[in-house]
Amino acid sequence: MNAPDRYERFVVPEGVKKVSYERDTKIINAASFTVEREDHTIGNILRMQLHRDPDVLFAGYKLPHPLQYKIIVRIHTTSQSSPMQAYNQAVNDLDKELDHLKSAFEAELAKHSREY
Repeated sequence: MNAPDRYERFVVPEGVKKVSYERDTKIINAASFTVEREDHTIGNILRMQLHRDPDVLFAGYKLPHPLQYKIIVRIHTTSQSSPMQAYNQAVNDLDKELDHLKSAFEAELAKHSREY
């Protein structure tokens, strides 16, 4: 079979950065982030979180090819922020949201397990 091994979808090869940053040379305050070994799940969540930021003018992502396990996130911000700041803020906000979701789920799970 010509399909790549399944672990290649998740394991970042040695010497490859998980996230790389490339500044756009044509548009001020715009950049592309290449996130290795991720797909639509992370791309869409990150895009939606970036849209919540009032300093973000544009946020989108694409998968270059179905057999390339990476997403390219494109961010364009106002002059009050930079794409790097917006990306880092979005990731930190998502981390906080997921921590809150996890603790709320565990609390409900503990509450229901005591009842049964």
